[in-house]
Amino acid sequence: MVLEADDQQRVDDAIREAASKGSSKLLVRDPDESQKLGPLTVICTILNRTIGSGIYVTPAIVLKATGSVGVSLLLWTLGAIIGMSALFVWLELGLSIPKYELPTESTEGGEEGASALQSVPRNGGEKNYLEYIYKLPKLRTTCMYGVMFIILGNLSGNAIAFGIYVLEAANVEGHHDYDAAVRGLAVACLTVACLLHGVWRKGGIWINNILATLKVLILVAVIGIGFAASAGAKFGHGPVHGETVDSTTGNVTPNFDTKSSFAHPQHDAASYADAILFIVYTYSGYEQPFYVLSEVSRPRKIFAKSTIAAMVLVCILFILVNVAYLCAVSFDPRLEASTDMATLFFSEVFGNDTAPRVMSGIIALAILGNIIVMTFTACRVKQEIAKEGVLPFSLFFATSTTTPYAYLKAKFFPSRVRSSQRSHPEQSPVAALLLHWTFSVILIGATSGNIPQVAYDILVSLYSYAIVVIVGFFVATGLLYLRFFHPDRTFWKKNTGFNFLGPTAPIIYSLTCAFLIVAAFLPPSVSSPFHKSSTEPSWYIVPTVGLSVLLLGYVYYLVFAYVIPKIRKQLLEVEREAVIVKEKGEWVQAIELVYAEWVARHGPVAVDMDGIAIGNAHSEVQRLTVHAEK
Repeated sequence: MVLEADDQQRVDDAIREAASKGSSKLLVRDPDESQKLGPLTVICTILNRTIGSGIYVTPAIVLKATGSVGVSLLLWTLGAIIGMSALFVWLELGLSIPKYELPTESTEGGEEGASALQSVPRNGGEKNYLEYIYKLPKLRTTCMYGVMFIILGNLSGNAIAFGIYVLEAANVEGHHDYDAAVRGLAVACLTVACLLHGVWRKGGIWINNILATLKVLILVAVIGIGFAASAGAKFGHGPVHGETVDSTTGNVTPNFDTKSSFAHPQHDAASYADAILFIVYTYSGYEQPFYVLSEVSRPRKIFAKSTIAAMVLVCILFILVNVAYLCAVSFDPRLEASTDMATLFFSEVFGNDTAPRVMSGIIALAILGNIIVMTFTACRVKQEIAKEGVLPFSLFFATSTTTPYAYLKAKFFPSRVRSSQRSHPEQSPVAALLLHWTFSVILIGATSGNIPQVAYDILVSLYSYAIVVIVGFFVATGLLYLRFFHPDRTFWKKNTGFNFLGPTAPIIYSLTCAFLIVAAFLPPSVSSPFHKSSTEPSWYIVPTVGLSVLLLGYVYYLVFAYVIPKIRKQLLEVEREAVIVKEKGEWVQAIELVYAEWVARHGPVAVDMDGIAIGNAHSEVQRLTVHAEK
């Protein structure tokens, strides 16, 4: 799309400034309109992230944790409510932050109109929301969130699950090199995902959309098979029961019998808390398109509709899939010994050894889709963290480079390159991808002392507790603060980009996260599937490590903001200039200039805390100067 003359002039000026002799500013381009994500991709980004190992593995965990078919289905319904509430929280913040003070159109007399605040989409997701809410001191929020997300913001646990299911599909379980093979496949999966997005951005998006569509069709097939089997249809020669065996009396009743489906539930609070944590993790994925929001076309028009449609579809599918499982799988000792519900479901329905192996291959494919989409989105967040100057070699990790695919296409097939892409080829944050890959592999190595299944449980639980629950708690409670206690709360309510159900959504999500943060320290009973005898590591390990990473971020902040400046006798000066233009009637970020350099101290220096929220009052260029020491 051709920009208006004034907008194009600002873009050209920014490019010349970055390229000028002696300039130390890094130029980071956002994709142009032809490269941006449409509504289908936004929907598929959520679907591809949510439909992974969770919906195939977690139902069995929840059923064993609750001891009741009825209670487990109620928890899945509760999880849908929690997931939708979380999405509404992210939508209100994502379509409202950051705000820029931009001039309105000129008046009839030719004078410039009064300035107006306008939210402009930016990559980074909850990083931006936390920085806006918890401003003082600014670097503390950035460091605490940044350390946590850089270390744990990946799907290394899912990568291990990928290795497990690939070997199950190949029927090579129990081999003497099994553990090494699982981890080798995990690293290979992560490497392929990073290379894909680093080499060919558009190709990664295409594969994301294709896998998301396939995964939806697979879940629809599971639902259809389960319901058909319950109605008496035969698939192969497998007997289908869908019954509950009472461990006390030995009585056998249908899973959905109203008199028995709620009988003998667990009375262990820790089991319920862990079950809800796994369900919340399974529904997580709503946040993925927020990480790449500045790369979405016409976000104010399509984003809310697309994300809500995707999450509604996810909630419907997940509840129906759980019902379909229970149409075929009996709640008996075989379920207690099973590691996941899906393979047991296929075994029950088809009654042979091949069907579970096929299901294992399907699950491996679903996990691969998880990792591909998370790699695409998470590396953008890490690039945004690097732009704040808080990492070693920050400007290196903040760079975006032209992909090899775009370079080779322009070199060998120039006639196929669009005119807009000749000056603006597709780019990828390759350095941030390297950072993402490095810490993913480190986590796989850190859990190498555990068998793969236990390593998966640890890493998934750690990601859920730290990235989903702890971060979710601070985001949701922060939104409540903006609504009810912030000095400008009236302004916030009148200028939100999205507002649905008022404070109901942040109240639901903040209470859920608060409960999970505390309940994770409750010791599970001996009969619980989360007891040490079943999971090996003690129950308090995951929440302790999760909170420790948060504390590590605070220590990092203290060292970075106070110790290093005193040692170097310098201050870190960071300036971010976002060039804002109108594209299809909406304000979007076209280019950002990033400057980060340690400079000599010259007397007392103040920290500009409000720049990230409001920006420059007389320009479409947002300027932010942050110093590492007050």
